[in-house]
Formats: sequence, C-alpha cells, structure tokens
Amino acid sequence: MEDAYIIKGGRSLKGEVKLSGAKNVALKIIIAALMFDQEVILKNIPRINDVFELFNLIVSLGGKGRFIEKNTVAVDGRTISKNKIDLIFGSKIRVSFMFFAPLLYRFRECYVPNPGGCRIGARPIDRIVEGMRSLNIKVDYDSTTGYYRAVMSGEPKGGYRFPKPSHTATEFLILLSIFGRDKIILDNAALEPEIDDLINFLNSCGADIKRDKNAIVVNPVKKLVQTLPYGIMTDRNEAITYATLALATKGDITIFSVREELIKAFTDKVIKVGGGVKKISPDRFRFYYKADIRPSRVETSPHPGFMTDWQQNWTVLMTQAQGESMVVERVFENRFSYIEELKKLGAKIEYYDLKVSDPEKYFLFNYDKNKTYRQAIKISGPQRLHEGVLQVTDLRAGATLAIAALMVQGESVVNGCSIMERGYEDFVEKITRLGGDIKKV
Repeated sequence: MEDAYIIKGGRSLKGEVKLSGAKNVALKIIIAALMFDQEVILKNIPRINDVFELFNLIVSLGGKGRFIEKNTVAVDGRTISKNKIDLIFGSKIRVSFMFFAPLLYRFRECYVPNPGGCRIGARPIDRIVEGMRSLNIKVDYDSTTGYYRAVMSGEPKGGYRFPKPSHTATEFLILLSIFGRDKIILDNAALEPEIDDLINFLNSCGADIKRDKNAIVVNPVKKLVQTLPYGIMTDRNEAITYATLALATKGDITIFSVREELIKAFTDKVIKVGGGVKKISPDRFRFYYKADIRPSRVETSPHPGFMTDWQQNWTVLMTQAQGESMVVERVFENRFSYIEELKKLGAKIEYYDLKVSDPEKYFLFNYDKNKTYRQAIKISGPQRLHEGVLQVTDLRAGATLAIAALMVQGESVVNGCSIMERGYEDFVEKITRLGGDIKKV
C-alpha cells in the first residue's frame, strides 16, 4: 500500500492547532516575486506539495525558489531563461497560468499550457484570456499542442470588467497591470482576503494598488523593491477543517491565529446549529461540542459568504445533525465528487433538483442551459457511520474523508493522501497532537 492514511477513529480530538500559511496566498505571492529584479524573502509559507511543485516549475525555467528556513522561502526570477513552461510541470499545478505575468515582462512572448490542479469544474480560464486581451495582450490557443501563446507588444493598458468575480483571474490581472502604461481598473473584481494579502505585499514593495468598492485600481509603477521579508496570512480553509473536526468528533480544539472576519460565515453557522464557539482573543478561537447538532441549509458563495472550500467539511458534519440538511454549491459545477465516498461509510446523501429562476446569474460558473447539473444535496442525520476504504478525489474532499474516518469507530484507509498534502502542512503531526490515531503508509 502506498500514498494512504491508516486512521483509527472514534476519539474526541482535543488540543490546540497553530494554523499554517495560506496555500491560496503562498502560490500567488511566490509567482509575484518573480517580477522583481532581486531575491525576495517570504515568511509563513507552508511546506506543502503545491509549493514544492511550484519551485520545481520555477527551477525548470532557470529561476530559483527554495526554503531557507522551516517556513521561509527565497525566490529569484532574475535567472529565468525560458519562456515556455514544460507540459509536465504545467499539468501538475493550476497556478501555472499566472506565469504569463512574469514571463511576458521578461520576454514579451511566452507559452503556457492548459493548467492542472484539482478537477472540480470548468474554471473560468476564458475570463483570464479575455482579461489579457482587454489589457492589450495578444493570446492564441493551439488545440493540437494544448498551449496558449501570448505576446505583449507594449505596456498593458485599458481595463477589464469581470462578468462574474473570479479569484485567480483577479490576482493574475493585478500582476499583469502593475507595470502598465496608464491607470488600469479591474471592475467587479473578487473580494477574497487572500487577494488583499497579495495587494498588501505588492504595495509594501512600491506598487500602487487600491480597492474602490468592487473595483481594483492599479496605478503604474516602474519597479518593485522589497526592503523587508513579508509574512503571509494563515489558511482559513485549514482553520475550518480543524474546527469541523472538533465538532464532528465531539471534541474541543482551539485554533490560532486567524482573524474573525475571515471565518465569520462559518462561525455564524456553527452557532446556529448549536456548536460551541468561543473567541479567546482577536485571533484565537475555541470550537467544541456542546449538544446535538441541528440541521442546516448552506449555500456557497464568494467572500464574505460561506466558501466553496468549506462545504465538504460541513457536509460530513451534517451527517450527525438531528434531521435533514441541505447544501447548495453555487461556485463550481463538480464539487460533490466526495459524496460517493461518504456513502461507503453509510452516509445517506441524495441529490435533489434545485429550482432557480435565473441560473445564469445565480451560479458563478459559466452556466450552460443545455447541460444537466447536480448542484444541491440533502443529508439525512444523524447517521452512525462505519469504517471503510476511501479514495481522495480532490484537495478539500481529502480533508472531508479524513474527518469522516476520524469520526467513526474502527480502522479506515484513505487512499490518495498526497492530493490532500498539496494544501495541508503537517496534517499527520497535527492530528496526532490532538489525540488522533493516524499514520501514513
């Protein structure tokens, strides 16, 4: 057996968890560092598979990226000598598409393959391509090779209005706009705090980027200069995983450090269903089991709403609720792949037909009226789940299956744990410190 967790569940997990740096900031900020004419030092970077794969990609281009301490990295793009990302590297990680920004500034022309990463839906690549073209970048796609070719004949100019907010596309167009000809406005931009952390980093190095309600205004600068190392925010998705573990195992877990506004949509739901939440300090929260969990209805939406990355964890918790719960996925069209795995443990979960008057507006993915979607589930509870052999289908689903295995009595096997380790640092060690019985084989 390889690439699996062996988990003996049924214990109440208790203790403290220090949260790692945010995956969704680390990857983007490392790519942003390639746009500097100097070595850049970044702190609180998690030692996760996606970061190591990103470094492999950078090195393959001739650049430098490495850990110099446990969670501190040094990134240097000055030695990049290739303007084409090898297919094998691009296919492993989705943010490879953001390399258009540093490569265009160094070479004015570059080639990037269709991105990899978790297959949780047809993510809006078209918004990225449209955004590039709106900023005076020529982009073509060769279906025979799977590569996009981009050419920048002059400094970026113009602006772009996103038809629907897109997290990664917003970050990418910010990078592309920094050294523009004139002021560039990105309208209807995403509101995620991870984007704000990227903006804070860039501004600390001389960029001039401001939010104006739903717009981001990028005023051009000549160069970026780092004077002090930058520490990124902690991972709110990891926070929710351990908070859910506390409730699902009838345990008591304190997490730190995370700002209240980053997880408020989750804590509000926990309080509503009868779970215990106590704010110990501005960035330290205790989650604990108080009494029977009540059923709920959850809809995913961008920040400040209930995140799409949280619904999988919430679903497994709702298998223990006293009644029928519902979860509606609005952000991606293929994010219930873990349902069949939970059913192996005895979970009673069914899809239901969601009636929406204007689905093209309601759903945040590119809705096709000629397709059939399954975007809503009903979870019957409480269920006495049992042990089983499970297969990880994507990163967040992996955490959900691990939670389920830690809940139930007996020994379970979670295959494909390397997918989960793309985004979770020291998962086995953290679970062990909380009293869980888990080992990797």
